[in-house]
Amino acid sequence: MKGLILCAGKGTRLYPFTLAYPKTLIPVANRPLLQLCIEKLKKQDITEIGIVIHPSHEAAIKEQVGTGERWGVNLTYIYQTEPKGISHAIRQAEHYIGNDCFMLLLGDNLILDELTELKKLVETNGCQAALMVSEVKNPQAYGIVEVINNRIVRLEEKPSVPKSNLAIIGAFAFTNAIFSASAAIQPSARGEYEITDAIQWMLDQGCSVSYYLSTKPNMDVGTLERWLEANRIMLDEGKEPREVDGTVVLDNCKIIAPVQIGQNCVLKDCVIGPHVSISAGSNLEGCQIENSIVLNGVHLKQAVTPIKNSVIGFRSMMASLHSPRKVGDG
Repeated sequence: MKGLILCAGKGTRLYPFTLAYPKTLIPVANRPLLQLCIEKLKKQDITEIGIVIHPSHEAAIKEQVGTGERWGVNLTYIYQTEPKGISHAIRQAEHYIGNDCFMLLLGDNLILDELTELKKLVETNGCQAALMVSEVKNPQAYGIVEVINNRIVRLEEKPSVPKSNLAIIGAFAFTNAIFSASAAIQPSARGEYEITDAIQWMLDQGCSVSYYLSTKPNMDVGTLERWLEANRIMLDEGKEPREVDGTVVLDNCKIIAPVQIGQNCVLKDCVIGPHVSISAGSNLEGCQIENSIVLNGVHLKQAVTPIKNSVIGFRSMMASLHSPRKVGDG
């Protein structure tokens, strides 16, 4: 079984952050979403992985993950030059996948579930398509499946009147039958080749399509609010509630777990946490930060008010004449 990760989206809802780098490289608890996807596939012993990218993102993504040697996988880059939907992206990978079955991950989704059961449905149980689904509160924002007697009978993309609250999460397993389905469908009203339409075509042709119901908080990290939520979830899921790299310098700081602080950060007179991730090379002084994400190379000095529910952009610089306060526990 091969792996396929879709990373060609522009991430417009996360502008201006995604103007600097692709959406799939935004960090969640200091690890890029793409890295998390690669690690998920490697846990399933999938080592041949295709990454579908837009050519404009090639340099940034290759700089981050290279050929995959770090994880013991072989990455192959595939290009999607136009944003025409998931099924269109899959068709760009047909030559790469060939006759193999494959697992598909959306590179801007946080997937907390292990993929074992999803993989089995196609690899062992004879299904031609398998989807991960989860109950959601706002089904109008998702691709939705209608299930009767534990069988999928219909799929619909972002329905105005949903038939269920079972949303398709960004993890799938397929045989190469998905390529015929993707070639057979027409663009939707929004001009995209929808994965829901392709899977519905498979159902209509009598293909075996099944699903795995997840109870984990998987999500599309597509907005600032969901980015912060994903960061909170990953910090709560961490093995160590307080992860501070050995190169970090802390001077008179109070750290309230869960937090993650990356390499070569210097913090002085700060209160950090809970639910804060600070990326490498940041320099903070006199700041109180809670439920926030600080990206690489940020310099903040003497923030007048506490920083909450915020993302501080790559290499941002902020300073104030506000007098420092002693806040630390060591």
